[in-house]
Amino acid sequence: MIPAVRGKADDMRTHPTSCGGEPSHLRLRTIINVMDRPHAAPNTLCDLKHIRLCDGMTAAEVQDLERIARMQEVKKRQPLYLPGDPSRNVYLLTQGRIILTNIGAGGKVVTVEILEPGDVFGELEALERVPRETAAEALGNAVICVLPWKDFRHYLAKYPNISLKLTQLIGLRLRRTHSRIEDLVCRTVAARLAHLLFELSQSEESRGIRTTLTHQDLANLIGCSRETVSNGLGRFRNQGLIRLNGRTVTIVDENGLSTLLG
Repeated sequence: MIPAVRGKADDMRTHPTSCGGEPSHLRLRTIINVMDRPHAAPNTLCDLKHIRLCDGMTAAEVQDLERIARMQEVKKRQPLYLPGDPSRNVYLLTQGRIILTNIGAGGKVVTVEILEPGDVFGELEALERVPRETAAEALGNAVICVLPWKDFRHYLAKYPNISLKLTQLIGLRLRRTHSRIEDLVCRTVAARLAHLLFELSQSEESRGIRTTLTHQDLANLIGCSRETVSNGLGRFRNQGLIRLNGRTVTIVDENGLSTLLG
């Protein structure tokens, strides 16, 4: 089963998906500072077997990566970093989901990406030594591997083939982003919502979507209001396209839902 920001830190008080409702500037900063400390990790050995970057690595390449990595448990709705923060680390997501958001025109929260286990993130800003452009937050409890940017840069210099693989993964992520932009420009809200449900279901073994995403999160992803998402899901249910059961959305008519995609 599967589930469906700040220019300055204090803007996070108005972020609708911030952990625990509306945490203060100081609380958010304390959380993020603690996560940047090496001793915050429960152990130093990361589970790398599900990381896409590690596919096909030699034993030596894996061992060298494990030497510079530390594992970090992240609680639900806990922020990893905010826009404008220094880029100290590269992250490998091993369990859970991470949502990347930013603030658009008029203070509207824009969801940039939802990351799945196996994804690498935060690497471009860290390697270019520029401040964070997005906020990263755990959708549910998650586990990440944290790589200090200096160590990771030296690692890529030692293994150029890994650098090439990282470039390919960045390209795949950019294509996903371009696809989402195309959705926003060319598709109706109903088509965007249907496409999102199919997209979320791809990472699950069944058509049931057990989501940690709120209706507001879904709305931020497809560029509409929370009410529009709620009404859209209700219409899909009434048309027999999906079944709603608490936090679970089940696609019951794939062909019918796919007709909305045009």
